[in-house]
Amino acid sequence: MPTGNKKTFLGRPVKYSTEIISGITTFLTMAYIIFVNPDILSAAGMDRASLIIVTCLVTGLITIASGLITNSPIAMAPGMGLNAFFAFSLVLNEGIPWEQALGIVFISGLVFFFLSLAGLRKKLLKAIPPELMNSIAVGIGVFIAFMGLQNLGIIVKSDATLVSAGKITGSVVIGLIALLIMIVLEINRIRGALLIGIVFATLLSLITGDAHLPEKLVSFNFDISPVFGKLDIIGALKISFIAPIFTLMFMDLFDSMGSLLGLAREADMIDQDGEIPQLGKLLSIDAAATMVGSVFGTSTTTTYVESASGIAAGGRSGFTSVITGSLFLLFILFVPIIVIVPGIATAPALIMVGFYMIRNIVKIDFKDIEIGFPSFVIIIMIAFSYSISHGLAFGFLAFSILKIFKGKIREIRPALWIIIILSLFYFIV
Repeated sequence: MPTGNKKTFLGRPVKYSTEIISGITTFLTMAYIIFVNPDILSAAGMDRASLIIVTCLVTGLITIASGLITNSPIAMAPGMGLNAFFAFSLVLNEGIPWEQALGIVFISGLVFFFLSLAGLRKKLLKAIPPELMNSIAVGIGVFIAFMGLQNLGIIVKSDATLVSAGKITGSVVIGLIALLIMIVLEINRIRGALLIGIVFATLLSLITGDAHLPEKLVSFNFDISPVFGKLDIIGALKISFIAPIFTLMFMDLFDSMGSLLGLAREADMIDQDGEIPQLGKLLSIDAAATMVGSVFGTSTTTTYVESASGIAAGGRSGFTSVITGSLFLLFILFVPIIVIVPGIATAPALIMVGFYMIRNIVKIDFKDIEIGFPSFVIIIMIAFSYSISHGLAFGFLAFSILKIFKGKIREIRPALWIIIILSLFYFIV
């Protein structure tokens, strides 16, 4: 396609040179997931090399589909926080086999899809106080940062105090240097800060011997059989899995709606009535992507707020997403290089992602104990219990109990009672 001239893409006026730059910008901003998502999911016992291919494949295909179907510059990929819930809460903490956990992901996507078609998503979102939604993001942020600190070796296990500070070894220093690079680049608003930090730490690791050069740089062996089609939907159809299914669905709903509302404003996707015409399609694609992703072998797929970088660069049409998705597909060829990236290189990225999510804490009014305390419960229980589902269940129950004791039970909307009952059911089961 020609660049530099104003033409149209799916009926929308575009300048292709701008859209290409925007697509590259979005890719650079979110490319860290190629390294981080497989690292997190492999903790559940899944094959890391296959997960790298699946991450690129699912992100590429779904992002291209988003661009072509909705004509919007919005990328989708396996969600941070959602992958942590999958690996650490479902598999490691609750002992659910990862195949069944993928089945849970599929069913949650199916529920989300029907809710989107039925138009119930808005009722659920309006029923949940925004402070609780923000506290979920903060809690997951603390959780992910804690994981990053563990992977880096700054936080280690202690029999006396559960956790303690680790020794400052050579590998820890490499990780800290990478973290500093990411922070400095972010301060200077340089795109791809996390990716640059990961690459720098990997290069240092090669020099120190903590990582080793691959035998080849490019591979055409696209074997994803260790994870593809391994989901166990039948095994996930248990009453005891109702709570995690809805937890995943709600997490995806909160994440997607919050991201889409913010991105739509930046991308001029709001109509005269203040609505987002493509919102229903985008949420349906998000839900369908979760189902498709679980079949391929990855955790819940969601809308990526990093799309804002491409939008800020001028991206306004789906062609931006087509470029972003195509770059992810291209990176499948470079799996041998990605495989050598050590944990000390991706750990700083986890810490930065945690930082990004924790910033939502300023949106919570802790002076109002009625909403501040349940938010506090969600944050600390997600982090300290090492379980996102525990944190949500404790938080929503705390919210309902305080409202009841204050005589404000009518302030709890009907849709929220569904979540509260599910939270109670979670503990009973």
